[in-house]
Amino acid sequence: MGKPTSVKDVDQHEIVQSVATFLKKSGKIKLPDWVDLVKLGKNKELAPINPDWYYVRVYGGNKRRGVAPNHFSKASGAVIRKALQSLEELKWVEKDAATGGRKLTKQGQKDLDRIASQLRYGSAE
Repeated sequence: MGKPTSVKDVDQHEIVQSVATFLKKSGKIKLPDWVDLVKLGKNKELAPINPDWYYVRVYGGNKRRGVAPNHFSKASGAVIRKALQSLEELKWVEKDAATGGRKLTKQGQKDLDRIASQLRYGSAE
């Protein structure tokens, strides 16, 4: 194998898809009951088209404002919170006592770097 690889060393679209595939295949994340009914934020009109949206994207998107320029809009706080709680159960994310937010754990960083390394060097373990 080559030199150490982190998440920043590979294409971001590929790493998101690979992590989503890993999380879905592992079966460790329990999807909420409302996952197929929810609208992701105030900027959306409908529920997500992608059936795997919970693994891929939950944070936000563009708010279309007609002829006015688009602006970024955060997704629903409940959706973000439930996704982070799912990652806490996997021990990928933990609450930070200093800031009150959440941060990536060593286990989470290790798993992400392993997936990035598999992407970069093409080895499947």
